[in-house]
Amino acid sequence: MGDRTRVGVDVGGTFTDVVLLTPDDDLVTAKVPSTADQSVGVVEGIEKACAEADIDPAAVDAFTHAMTVSVNALLEEEGAETALVTTAGFRDVLEIARQDRPDLYDFDETRPDPLVPRRRRFEVPERTTIDGVEQAVDEDAVREVADRIESSDAESVAVSLLHAYQHEANEARVTEILREELDVPVSASHEVLAEFREYERTSTTVVDAYVKPAIDAYLGRLEERAEERGVPAPRIMQANGGIAAAKTVRERPVTTSMSGPAAGVVGAAATAGDAAEDLSGLVTFDMGGTSSDVSLVRDGAAERTTDAEINGRPIRVPMVDVNTVGAGGGSIAWVDEGNALRVGPKSSGADPGPACYGRGGTEPTVTDANVVLGYIGGSSALGGELSLDEAAAEDALANLADAAGLDDALEAARGVYRVANANMTRAIRAVTVERGHDPREFGLVAFGGAGPMHAANLAERLDVGTVVVPRACGVLSAYGLLAADEKHDAVRTLRQPLADLDRDRVETAYDDLGEQVLDDVAEGAEATVERAADLRYLGQSFELTVPVDAQFDAETVADRFHQAHETTYGYRMDEPVELVNVRATAVAEREAVSVRYEAGEDPQKGTRQAFFGEEFHETAVYDRESLPVGETVAGPAILEQDESTVVVPPAWSGAVQPDGTFVMNYGGDAE
Repeated sequence: MGDRTRVGVDVGGTFTDVVLLTPDDDLVTAKVPSTADQSVGVVEGIEKACAEADIDPAAVDAFTHAMTVSVNALLEEEGAETALVTTAGFRDVLEIARQDRPDLYDFDETRPDPLVPRRRRFEVPERTTIDGVEQAVDEDAVREVADRIESSDAESVAVSLLHAYQHEANEARVTEILREELDVPVSASHEVLAEFREYERTSTTVVDAYVKPAIDAYLGRLEERAEERGVPAPRIMQANGGIAAAKTVRERPVTTSMSGPAAGVVGAAATAGDAAEDLSGLVTFDMGGTSSDVSLVRDGAAERTTDAEINGRPIRVPMVDVNTVGAGGGSIAWVDEGNALRVGPKSSGADPGPACYGRGGTEPTVTDANVVLGYIGGSSALGGELSLDEAAAEDALANLADAAGLDDALEAARGVYRVANANMTRAIRAVTVERGHDPREFGLVAFGGAGPMHAANLAERLDVGTVVVPRACGVLSAYGLLAADEKHDAVRTLRQPLADLDRDRVETAYDDLGEQVLDDVAEGAEATVERAADLRYLGQSFELTVPVDAQFDAETVADRFHQAHETTYGYRMDEPVELVNVRATAVAEREAVSVRYEAGEDPQKGTRQAFFGEEFHETAVYDRESLPVGETVAGPAILEQDESTVVVPPAWSGAVQPDGTFVMNYGGDAE
């Protein structure tokens, strides 16, 4: 059967989502609360989905997984006690950083403390320049540093020597000695990120070392639990939108830093492609329990970046370009010192969860506001199991109204809904308007447990006329894991003016990188190598990435850079162009996911009062899985399914597509 029976599992801050594709192309979903040890919830979710599909877990052919272990370690600052070994005189690179303030006009803004305190930063005598090694590393000094690290509390080591991205001999030798002398993992910058800029390269290498023990321990537990149930070893979603073997990400765990959000964008691109035919692209909007993630899909592919940071720490590995705000279904509403209503970033999580969960939570959340507004009904069963306590939601919002000086729980709920939507609208503008894209030319793909409830309202704010809600919208990140290809990236700095290019050197670098990424591809998989280059105008500080053909043609590459610069910044320059980095990506495509959709019977479940505009409306409530293909639903309407709820306001209408996707359009009939 090959990969016919696939399971994808995405761990979120509140729930763990599971999607199972059966040999008959049936799609089975499950949602279980996330657990402190994520591997426990992952296995419970797989067993739940398999039980519903009447499939033995041992019959699963492929298991793909997105996790939050690395990003949680960074956000909560609970990674390994890490040591840094660097060139003499460069001990404080992490502290000095870029010397700019995070917020230009906030004089009280402070940077996060370095992940490596000064007492665990060690220097070794050596000197490498851009031209080569000037002073070989002092091996006795390295062994002395190893003794000092061993006597410290260090649980992992990062090595980042000056200009090791260009000439790795000294750093490779230091790394070799430390691995011989120490019984802790060692991350080397020339293996993690062979790219210039000392601060960013050092920061990325330190992050890799910081999360490595946690990733290694977690994957070990997960593999053991999966093996006990006969489930194959997991393949892991990376931040670049591709999957890799667990062994590969254990060696470079920094690549998992935005694993879950990347899977969601891949899932959106896989399920909403037909809806983008007449659009400039898609804005993906993933609203979960803790946060909302926004990204762009253009030409069927997710936008990627190498300029990202998490909790103030730069991470330069390729990743899907995601903008995150702390506004999710579990985000807590509160009143600040100026008596203004705020939402997030603190979340109620899965335990106790929103007040309406009936698990002891009393603080008002976005989900509670949606209950009071009628978008979620008391008879709704989240995840197919969890019934809601409407009275508890009402009480929580009433308390918020008292604190904010509002009339009643309804007024507070309206405020929470509007503030949360304003936060998410700003996030969408950040990836569209602020980058030169007109959101009116895009469609909005809504997913996550809460995304489809808010999507139409956001679309109206942005003058977006099309909203796409995939069938598996409540677990789309898990669905994306079924559709994701295998990908591996490598980069090398190679600074040369295009007008004076050493073509042989460039081709040699691409060949070396191609071999490197192909070595990481799973045995037996067929992969192709895609080339790209980072370029800039001479004198600029930052680069743009453009695709490169199988043979590097300077004129073609220059034309692509000029166009990319004009698209990004609105103008092009008559200045020399400089090649900065060369990149290679190995892509091994998986068999496309084919899903069968068969509607049930009696789609309309009844009606309930839901708030739109300035008043409550009698609103039809449908069982989404029972809507037949081609069925048109006019707003106001609510479509319920186990993992999510779709809200269709007045002036919107939608239709069910052949794969179960629901496409809404504003101000007219659905297409």
